Amino acid sequence: SSPPDVPIGLYSLTLDQGQKVKLGEFVLLFNPWCAKDAVYMEEERDRQEYVLSQAGLIYKGTTKRIKASPWTFGQFEPGMLDICLKLLDENPKYSSDADADCSGRRNPVYVTRVISAMINSNDDKGVLVGNWSGDYDDGVRPSHWTDSVAILHQWADNCCQRVRYGQCWVFAAVACTVSRALGIPCRVVTNFGSAHDTNSNLLIEFLYDEDGNDISDDSVWNFHVWVDNWMARPDLDAGYDGWQASDPTPQEKSEGVFCCGPVPLKAIKEGELNLKYDAPFVFAEVNADVVEYVKLTNGRMVKMGGSSIDVGHFISTKAVGSDERHDITHLYKHPEGSLQEREVFERAKHHHELQQKGEEPGLKVKIKVSPDMDIGADFDVFAVVTNNTEADKTCRVMFYARIVSYDGKPGANCGFIEDLTMEVPTGKGQGSFVLLRVIYSISQKHGIVGTVGPKQEAKYTVEFTPTSTGSRTLTVDFDSDKLSNIKGYLNIEIKE
Repeated sequence: SSPPDVPIGLYSLTLDQGQKVKLGEFVLLFNPWCAKDAVYMEEERDRQEYVLSQAGLIYKGTTKRIKASPWTFGQFEPGMLDICLKLLDENPKYSSDADADCSGRRNPVYVTRVISAMINSNDDKGVLVGNWSGDYDDGVRPSHWTDSVAILHQWADNCCQRVRYGQCWVFAAVACTVSRALGIPCRVVTNFGSAHDTNSNLLIEFLYDEDGNDISDDSVWNFHVWVDNWMARPDLDAGYDGWQASDPTPQEKSEGVFCCGPVPLKAIKEGELNLKYDAPFVFAEVNADVVEYVKLTNGRMVKMGGSSIDVGHFISTKAVGSDERHDITHLYKHPEGSLQEREVFERAKHHHELQQKGEEPGLKVKIKVSPDMDIGADFDVFAVVTNNTEADKTCRVMFYARIVSYDGKPGANCGFIEDLTMEVPTGKGQGSFVLLRVIYSISQKHGIVGTVGPKQEAKYTVEFTPTSTGSRTLTVDFDSDKLSNIKGYLNIEIKE
């Protein structure tokens, strides 16, 4: 009986009765039937669809013409499990630190990020090469593929040579096969009117020159396909378990690697963009605003129009137990154009701007010491209260300083402010300050500083005669009733 949180992979089983006898090998997978497993899925019909089903439908087309295409995942076909385990072993993290990588395989969040990175081959020995050029003469046209088995076998049977070519639905379908083979519930998801935000500002900026030529970096695709994986998220606050979006199509780098997710659908819907992983990018895919500019010959930018309702429609996956299309847009966003949807977008922009500046939402307090502080004299300490919420706040502040010895034992207070009420306006990185004067005379009584005054030196001369030649270290040890454990040294050469 294995614990529910051990790493997945190939194990050897040995019987030891004074003499070791190898009984065989087995592969341990994530277990959606085990209530204590991180991928536990309560409903049997869901497990049948998202773990055991070897075939499915992928939706493509436009918002006005949605078409279902069949796909064979084939996760239980001969050789598939071995290939999926090989894929984990070929990832660069295993090459750089096999122990850490194998230990990480107890966590479906970690494994999902590895799968997302290894399905594409942009920066590793991954499976597929992406190609959107229309020229596929040296490979296979992406629309030719109808199953994951042929792709994975071609990759594994040719010493992990990249398979040419794939596009978003192919990347997603192969990721779904690998996820299900390893025991992680997975579904393929299509977003119609899908935004690609290249500069991470939650806006799709269409830019044209004066002749009407499109010179944009951002884009909105007719459709884009990724996967949702089902798992617990103990690395986040409560409430973010369940479906997590993950995108193996190589678009932007995440922590230096072409991968994306997993990120909770709830975080995307509520605009919580400070949560792991890649929430801003996925949020923009389903909820970015579109703006249009013309760039004049003199370099000036003129805004021509825009829309807040062009992105993220008919987000689709195959229904459980049938071939019907299941619309899951409501799991990713509030109704388009609704007050809730606009509030979420503005909150997401606010949180993302803070994230770009290295700040976090909420009320934050930082302690700063006066730059002209002298040890051995009274000095000023500032509490800077920053309001990174969307409304002004009235705060009650208690601020005090206390002597602490090196072993963490507290002493007397040497500065105290109690029940100070202050108004802290919202945003813009501005902070409200509280000044506290720390009294040196109190701290001095508790043995913090010696008798040498601020910025003063004490000198003492000692004469001694070395007893041998060569390289030596001269060590000076200073000790007193007020200040101890001060040592210095100098490397010297002693000659005859």
